[in-house]
Amino acid sequence: MKNIQVIDGAVNSVYDIFAVTDEEFSLIFPEGEDVAFIDEVYSRGDPEALDAAFNAIWSRRIPKREANGIHGLLFYELEEKKVYYPTRKDEEAVNPNGSRLR
Repeated sequence: MKNIQVIDGAVNSVYDIFAVTDEEFSLIFPEGEDVAFIDEVYSRGDPEALDAAFNAIWSRRIPKREANGIHGLLFYELEEKKVYYPTRKDEEAVNPNGSRLR
């Protein structure tokens, strides 16, 4: 199992962490990537398979104090964040001008 953190654009979002199987992780994150945007996830996958996977994932919330690492970030309603993750890899995050964030 891997852990993903959901970053939601809602004002009351709490950035929960969920356990996912390797298969579910592969549905959300293409090989080598660890940042995803929900619109892109659905644009490249089967909606029914994704709906089933997310229904299972939402039942596996992990309290943050019990999480043993975060393997991926999933963004909802935050299109403006895409410019910071052009490679969809967290460690390669950049400013809009292309300079490294880290």
